[in-house]
Amino acid sequence: MSRYVFKMPDLGEGTVTAEVVEWKVKVGDTVKEDQIIAEVMTDKAAVEIPAPVSGRVVSLTGAPGDMVAVGAELIAFETGESAQNAPAARAAVPAAIPAAATPVKPAPAAEDKDFGATTRVMASPATRRKAKDAGVDLARVSGTGPGGRISARDLDAVIVGKSTPAARPAVRAARDGTDEIRIIGVRRVIAERMSAAKRNIPHFAYVEEVDVTELEALRQHLNSRLGKGAPSLTYLPFLVAALVRVLDTFPQCNAVHDAERNLIVRHRAVHVGIATQTPDGLKVPVVRHAEARALADLASEIRRVSEAARSNKATREELIGSTITVTSLGRLGGIASTPVINAPEVAIVGVNKAVLRPVVLDGAIAVRRIMNLSSSFDHRFVDGFDAAAMIQALKERLEHPATIFIQD
Repeated sequence: MSRYVFKMPDLGEGTVTAEVVEWKVKVGDTVKEDQIIAEVMTDKAAVEIPAPVSGRVVSLTGAPGDMVAVGAELIAFETGESAQNAPAARAAVPAAIPAAATPVKPAPAAEDKDFGATTRVMASPATRRKAKDAGVDLARVSGTGPGGRISARDLDAVIVGKSTPAARPAVRAARDGTDEIRIIGVRRVIAERMSAAKRNIPHFAYVEEVDVTELEALRQHLNSRLGKGAPSLTYLPFLVAALVRVLDTFPQCNAVHDAERNLIVRHRAVHVGIATQTPDGLKVPVVRHAEARALADLASEIRRVSEAARSNKATREELIGSTITVTSLGRLGGIASTPVINAPEVAIVGVNKAVLRPVVLDGAIAVRRIMNLSSSFDHRFVDGFDAAAMIQALKERLEHPATIFIQD
């Protein structure tokens, strides 16, 4: 029997620390080699850490939200046959974090014996926390995501099903108290990046309305020709295809700011970030080389990277390297928005809801489908005139969709 110390690994790209997001084990647990023991996060991506050996957990370093240096002790195991056969009650070695701070999955009840350690429930940390607060056993929830992953929607359906109208009082009672939620994981990274972007980047916002009546007709026509069960086209692939054309004329908007070298790096390739809402918060997976993709390919890749981000399967490489970002609130798009630039980029284009509005067309009132584009630019490097001109050029392409597919 011996003590095996596993240190925080080097996760690449100059990472010196990583944040503990969630422990999958507790002191006293017996684990097998390659079993997932923790989820940690760098500034680039979330990473699941597998056990390097089989053994019994004797200490953990760091509570969720704590930063652990690369090379510092992360977890210690007692290895050997005696450790494998030792009951959990023998775990007398003190943990590096208080037991109350360690997420502990309740032991299954006797009738739940079929949901033992051999069955791993797939769900995001946010979904797990919500289930714990609601008193829902995730082992009893059917997941509809990839590989049976439990989504926030799956959990909400169970929570709603547990309550009945009869259980609700006619008059709501007054409530006191607060909930304290530690800012960790993806939410911490989002908070830091948004704060830095607003603090360091002077945003120039520009909103323009676009008549997408003809684009909608084309979209409906192309969707009618799709095979049965094929996903329908949204506005996003058309927008990205039009944006690629426009950026040929406005290369200063397809760029990133290298503050350390005091440079603006203009890219010939167009790597489009697709702002995606996920159960863990906002992520921006990347559609690489959008300039070389046809419409159907763009639509397919947008769906693929977005779903990978939502299901927490996006690789680190799929979440970095964008040169300009597109964001959409979908049906919640509202009239206008002020998107925050995805630093170190210098431009972001937002899509708002397309709605029918009365407009003056050729001197007469007509009902047209109108959608606003809300954009933000880094005013240090993109002049207001150029920003407005780029959006006007994008508007022209979208209002005359045939020009999206014509080489200039």
